[in-house]
Amino acid sequence: MAAPELGHRHPEARRLRELLHDPAVRRNERAFVLEGPRLVGDALDRGADIECVYIGPNASRAFADLLARVAAAGVTVRELKDGVLEKLGSTRTPQPVLAVAPIPSNPGLDALPAGLVVVSVDVQDPGNLGTVVRSAEAAGATAVVVGRGEQGVDPWNPKVVRGSAGAVLGVPVVPADDPAAAIAALRARGFRAVGADGTATTVYTDADLTGAVALVIGSEAHGLPPAVVAGLDAVVAIPMAGATESLNAGVAASILMFEAARQARG
Repeated sequence: MAAPELGHRHPEARRLRELLHDPAVRRNERAFVLEGPRLVGDALDRGADIECVYIGPNASRAFADLLARVAAAGVTVRELKDGVLEKLGSTRTPQPVLAVAPIPSNPGLDALPAGLVVVSVDVQDPGNLGTVVRSAEAAGATAVVVGRGEQGVDPWNPKVVRGSAGAVLGVPVVPADDPAAAIAALRARGFRAVGADGTATTVYTDADLTGAVALVIGSEAHGLPPAVVAGLDAVVAIPMAGATESLNAGVAASILMFEAARQARG
């Protein structure tokens, strides 16, 4: 006998909505939502833990191959009634496949291996933070420290997860409520902290970004706060032509990370 479809009042459907919209629920439950067949497939490719997969009407036929992989991994699949996806309200076009996954454990600042670490400070745009995490994995960074301060976005926000293209499951993401304290802790372990600021006189290609280095990226609107700048070993700029005043956090972080990767290759 097939399992009954879940309506929008079902506890599991309500939990899905809360995990999608409430960072406090995500933190308390240590769980988040993967939206869309591609992200669910990426999670399977990475061997990530998945609690449960939820599908909309007709998705069982449209995504039969993916769901066969889900079943082979021993993950439960639950079907949502017609209209439930729309009530979840995370995207304009609801994704037909969702999964709840546990937030991966991270090693913490004291256990990060020496190498390239990226520290975001009060980055508010979830798409930009997702790009930072995606580029960090691609550039070979050992971790992304998400300094949230008072305004930074939750790294398990569904838009961050989508923007990362699943990289939140591939590179350790370490939340830090006090970015300045996190940078100080890394420096105490021998990391050099290098921040990005358009007013700096040193061009990023002239800076030494090899070895144990923490690249520090500020918010889109305000850059790096003075308390953070005071704790840096160096500040670098990315030269720009034309009338462009600044790059967004995701682009700036990507440029610096891939320069660090280039220097590491020699």
